[in-house]
Amino acid sequence: MGHHDRSPRGAREQIIQLAARLMAEEHVDDYGQAKRKAIKRLGLPEGKNLPGNEEIEAALRDYRALYQPGHADVVDGLRRTAATAMRLFTEFKPYLVGSVLAGTAGPHSDINLVVYTDNDKAVEIRCLNLGIDYRTESSPKGGHPTLAFVVDGSLVRLSIRPENDERQGARGAAEPLERARLAQVEALLAVAA
Repeated sequence: MGHHDRSPRGAREQIIQLAARLMAEEHVDDYGQAKRKAIKRLGLPEGKNLPGNEEIEAALRDYRALYQPGHADVVDGLRRTAATAMRLFTEFKPYLVGSVLAGTAGPHSDINLVVYTDNDKAVEIRCLNLGIDYRTESSPKGGHPTLAFVVDGSLVRLSIRPENDERQGARGAAEPLERARLAQVEALLAVAA
């Protein structure tokens, strides 16, 4: 059956593998975009039974381990930069989320941090006081602001969410399921050292 397996299981596996490769080699950072590109390149119809992000993330980990042996060093460097950025905002108790935490980030990946505060301006004032040149981005759903800035050559996106969202935890659909405080990131770095 091999390469042109059009069974639902075969097509799904092809989507998973190609989406992972697109994320690793073409620096596609969005799982949905990677799935859509994979479907298009494979000439498959857009179906409802698409693979989950977790499946692609697992395939991406496998791909990087096999074809990008220096990948662990890339993730380690991004985590170090993330820890540096987190230290700048300690009073807001930032979390690291996304591909840098998951270990699937590539050399061009953004570092994603989240802080929970009802005072967006306090975070911006902190940036100004630190001399950080940032830009404000709005979330696509018209939600909360994200501050984008560069630390040690990497783009950091600091999402500001209401305090109430932190208490709700991972129940909200927009809420990242995995997140780590600075101490947890430092523990990851200690294990890697």
